[in-house]
Amino acid sequence: MKAGFVNIFGKPNAGKSTLLNAFMGEKLAIVSPKVQTTRHRIKGILSEPGYQVIFSDTPGIIEPKYRLHEKMMQAVKGALEDADLALLLVDIYDDWAESDAIFSSLRLRMPALLVLNKIDGLTKSRLEEARQFFTGKPYVKEVVAVSALKKEGIDELLQKIISLLPEGEPFFDEDNLTDLPTRFFVGELIREQIFQLYQDEIPYHTAVLVQEFKEKSTLVKIMADIIVQRDTQKGIVLGEKGKMIRELGTRSRIEIEKFLGQKVFLELFVKVRPKWRDNDLHLREYGYN
Repeated sequence: MKAGFVNIFGKPNAGKSTLLNAFMGEKLAIVSPKVQTTRHRIKGILSEPGYQVIFSDTPGIIEPKYRLHEKMMQAVKGALEDADLALLLVDIYDDWAESDAIFSSLRLRMPALLVLNKIDGLTKSRLEEARQFFTGKPYVKEVVAVSALKKEGIDELLQKIISLLPEGEPFFDEDNLTDLPTRFFVGELIREQIFQLYQDEIPYHTAVLVQEFKEKSTLVKIMADIIVQRDTQKGIVLGEKGKMIRELGTRSRIEIEKFLGQKVFLELFVKVRPKWRDNDLHLREYGYN
């Protein structure tokens, strides 16, 4: 039996959440084209006869500007300490030297696979150039190429991962998909729709707090607060005559129903909490421990 922790690192928008979802065959991590969508460390537990892989999607590595960012980078630091294997994910269209500098600075103590992502539609010569750039770097055991979005190369990558994991007993029951509670994912699905529905800075100024999650016989009743920093942001989230928040509620409910496989009654409220991203008390309340 092979069992171990495999943690995914990379710059914002390298495709870490998409890769986790591709491995799991389930949507565990929310995805958006905007950077810094992932704020928490999300574990996906893949159990099959003969192996258990515990994947961790970590926030994109950034220079912290707020306490929130510091908490996000603490999640990255924690992931560095307990991994059996690291996946270093690179968007192949991104600056390779920048990724190299980040990975070198991590001072990894575990073996690492360098994963070139978004290779669909790429010329062979460009792919070979990227392979050569990263091959032989001190932190790289092997360079692998995938398209997480198209699920190309995922099975081959999984086989390499399993071969590098230690032998041992499973850490979780085989029917567990994650170590996080359902209400965490409900909040994340609402936050994903905020990223998709609102432009520019609004998604970065918001947090979602699920206040109520009650499973009734016919449906699940959910009440959630959307936290913003200023009254003007509250106005944008609500929209004219409440049009935007109704749209947000509809979209979120559809995604949550897909995730839970049940009918959902969803109520959303908007609360103003000035400078919540720099307030330790608020950050703890919103799950950023």
